[in-house]
Amino acid sequence: MESQRTFLFIGLMLVSFLLFQEWNNDYNAPKADPSANTQTLQTNSPDSDDYIPSSTDGDLPTAATSAKRSVIDITTDVFTVKIDTRGGDIVEADLLQYEDKKGSEIPYMLLGEFDGNQYFSQSGLIGLNGPDASAEGRPVYSTAQKSFTLNGDELRVPLTFTDSKGVTFTKTYVFKKGQYDVALEYTVNNTTAEPIQVQLYTQVKRTVQEKGGLVDQTYLGAAYGSSEEKYDKYSFSDMADKNLNINTQGGYIAFIQHYFVSAWVPSQDQQNTLYSLIAKGNAAIIGAKGEPVNIQANQQATIGATYYMGPKESDKLAALHPNLDLTVDYGWLWFISQPLFVLLKWLHGILGNWGLAIIAITIIIKTLMYPLTKAQYTSMAKMRALQPKMAALKEKYGDDRQKFGQATMEMYRKEKVNPMGGCFPILLQMPIFLALFYVFLESTELRHAEFVLWLTDLSAQDPYYVLPILFGASMFITQKLQPMTVTDPMQQKMMTYMPVIFSVFFLWFPSGLVLYWLVSNLISIAQMLIIYRGMEKQGIKVRG
Repeated sequence: MESQRTFLFIGLMLVSFLLFQEWNNDYNAPKADPSANTQTLQTNSPDSDDYIPSSTDGDLPTAATSAKRSVIDITTDVFTVKIDTRGGDIVEADLLQYEDKKGSEIPYMLLGEFDGNQYFSQSGLIGLNGPDASAEGRPVYSTAQKSFTLNGDELRVPLTFTDSKGVTFTKTYVFKKGQYDVALEYTVNNTTAEPIQVQLYTQVKRTVQEKGGLVDQTYLGAAYGSSEEKYDKYSFSDMADKNLNINTQGGYIAFIQHYFVSAWVPSQDQQNTLYSLIAKGNAAIIGAKGEPVNIQANQQATIGATYYMGPKESDKLAALHPNLDLTVDYGWLWFISQPLFVLLKWLHGILGNWGLAIIAITIIIKTLMYPLTKAQYTSMAKMRALQPKMAALKEKYGDDRQKFGQATMEMYRKEKVNPMGGCFPILLQMPIFLALFYVFLESTELRHAEFVLWLTDLSAQDPYYVLPILFGASMFITQKLQPMTVTDPMQQKMMTYMPVIFSVFFLWFPSGLVLYWLVSNLISIAQMLIIYRGMEKQGIKVRG
């Protein structure tokens, strides 16, 4: 290779391509066409938009008693929740500790109806005697009060319904202080003289949505985990192509968006069926259906599941299911991203500022990688020193490429120079940068995190483009300091405009990521000067 600068350019462009490809991997998927795979719905009434999964044998239970529906308001220290008494579904959830927009006092709405879209959590009992599969409509539960407030460590919200045979169903949501996971408990009291059978289903329903802008979100869609697949995405397009139908021990289902997730974790000691479909009203549904439960005469049974609705916080998600933390999607380099995030959180705990934590982790990484950096720039400098000998070989062998190649390799052997020495360190550093990219992109902690002055949100682009411009300037200085020459006019133009191209490319990147790159470049410049000064003292010509 004539110039190690070409290697550097290729490496940088490859990094950019991978970033752009990964970031847009799930962005521009076509909007699902519900007509392509719309399942026939088992509904409760002719005008119902509810999807009720079929039970094991498909039979319908005794008809439910009609009643007037209402909405129950629940307030805890972390969110406000609305539950529809018809079916007992969670139809709205606002996260009190997260702003809708930076600087606003409006809580972030995770579940609900917004911008013409719906996002609900649904659950019920089907089977031979399950009230949610009634031909006359889903059950309308009654409550002792219409609003509940968490005052201690736990709040229980019971909803009761009694069918025409006298079987009592108590659907209880259990909220706990400081927690985004909500326990669901179904207590079925069979007061009849005959055994009954019910089957729990839990699902999330969300309107099919097209992807937003480049930096608005990462993956938006469904995901699931099973005994065979720890974590697998199932996008709107996947749902339109084929219904999910997996039998597994335990498992979970989820809907994922940037920074937040909602997930149902059914009982892990039973076989569950994970399913999905595109339903009426262009609604995407992913759910889990448990095993049938038989309840003998004059006996009762309790069936349960857990629903999480909140930020993507790995430790909280992992506590609910060993693999649910994988919804914090660090990509294929998760094994590097996870320890880097732990380090970043530790640094933030010490410094108290996410911007300072980013600077600190950059310094640590660049310091640990200094041997690679030194090998990279030393190799480049040695290659630069061999340019006159390389020119002499070209003149000697002319167009005889075979002899020229042999003579070049012999020269490298005698001079103890590895022509790939400047390229390998760059390639080795790429996984770390990509891993950090996902850490900055996926970490809920960085959402609306302030740094200094105008940088009030490290998860958003720099509003005044100061960091991208400074990054471009640092890249330009780095180019000028590199001990290489480019003779090809096309390469010269490409290298000249590369800082501009990267600066423009970084205008829309999260400012936290650009901050990392800028600090990394500044440290590289300092390290470069130290390395070159040491080589020049040894008599090695670094710059022409």
